[in-house]
Amino acid sequence: MTIDTSARSGTSAAAPAPGRLTGRARLILFVLCAAQFMVALDFSVLNVALPVLGADLGLGRSALQWAVTAFALPSGGFLLLFGRVGDLYGRRRLLLAGLALFGAASLLAACAWDPASFLAGRALQGLGAAMIVPTGMSLLTTTFPEGPQRDRALGISGTLLSLGFTTGMVLGGVMTDTLGWRSTMGLLAVCALVVLPLAVVLLPESRTPVRPRLDVPGAVTVTGGLLALIHALSTAAERGFGGRDVQLTLVAGVVLLVAFTVVESRHGAPLVSLPMLRRRTVAFGNLGGLVTFSMMSAVVFVLTLYLQETLGLSAFGTGLVFGVQGLLSAAAGTVAARVIGRFGARRTLAGSLLGQGLFVALLLGIGPSSGVLLAAVGVSLASVCHLGAIVAYGLTVTSGVPDAEQGLATGLVTTTQQVGLTVGIPLLGALATAGPDLYGGVRTVLAADAAIVLTAAAVIALGLRTSRGSRRAGRAQDERA
Repeated sequence: MTIDTSARSGTSAAAPAPGRLTGRARLILFVLCAAQFMVALDFSVLNVALPVLGADLGLGRSALQWAVTAFALPSGGFLLLFGRVGDLYGRRRLLLAGLALFGAASLLAACAWDPASFLAGRALQGLGAAMIVPTGMSLLTTTFPEGPQRDRALGISGTLLSLGFTTGMVLGGVMTDTLGWRSTMGLLAVCALVVLPLAVVLLPESRTPVRPRLDVPGAVTVTGGLLALIHALSTAAERGFGGRDVQLTLVAGVVLLVAFTVVESRHGAPLVSLPMLRRRTVAFGNLGGLVTFSMMSAVVFVLTLYLQETLGLSAFGTGLVFGVQGLLSAAAGTVAARVIGRFGARRTLAGSLLGQGLFVALLLGIGPSSGVLLAAVGVSLASVCHLGAIVAYGLTVTSGVPDAEQGLATGLVTTTQQVGLTVGIPLLGALATAGPDLYGGVRTVLAADAAIVLTAAAVIALGLRTSRGSRRAGRAQDERA
């Protein structure tokens, strides 16, 4: 995805005042943030409704993960492709198409009559989200010039994304208990219906002045590889790796991802710049982002099942537990910048992952008949560290990258976020629901989750420290020469 600062039109909406936003610019920012907020809401509003939804539609416990994964897979897999399509053919145009598709898909999911129709609606929602997220971010960066205005716009956007996830958890519980789980999908349809006409009236068109070739082979191979790999691993978590279908799908996923790297190395305008991925800050920074998003989403998923099915908590009560998590995370957002300013983004990234892993390990103390307080405290503290890792990994990835390549780096940050949200739940969530003992499965997931996060923290700390050491050695060699 290419995010440039040279919009053909629309910059004038924000240009007149160097530090303040005009009335029209505020309206544009409201529309763009509302679209992103709606997508963030979709990632969480259904979580606490999953047990009720499963009982209503006939989705077994082991299949509940697909209610989340059916949305997350297309939203992550098609993100890079739609970012480039927006660059070529108009970001506003694609954003409007994404809003329309998202609204229609939400209505389909709300009216679903069986698991197939519901999962189809969720998949189409994910496809719409894949259009909305990159084009919305590109429109924001092209409408608001670099400097105080863009900093303010990005800060507001990031805060609303965090609030969207938190609001979804609380609203999901309230609406499921009072109006039923279908109301959560109906809410998203209403949101799209409100945002779409405002976007038609207010948003300027924007596309990159230089039209790169569309990397369709790259998009096809990376999307197909991701779909195959996730399906194979999530199925294996339920039935083991002995099944022929699991083995064939796993091999197909690996082959397609290898083919993707070959395609990207030869394409003139690749979706992912392989030379950029060789930068240590980019590679280890994105590893941190992938781990923190995937592992935290898995924790939220399995704790939702634990609180409702093991402890018998209502959907509303579960929403309140995660509401505490959201409030602490929002407060942590004001502290993260200060911590990074003092210790640096790289140390903050490794330290935040360390804290996230330790607090997830603390959740192993939950019991089969009690543990609401420990669950609330543990997941909230882990989420505080999670937010620090989110901020730090974005700064780590983009630090030291030339201005001409900032768009590619930002695209990788966004893609890592979406892929992380995609892979965590199917890979670890399936472990919790595969056996007859849900409580034991939840503890297995928490232990595996904590181990993965702590290992990643150590690897990233070592990798980024080696990076600094290599640069110092290089400078010393240059001085001796």
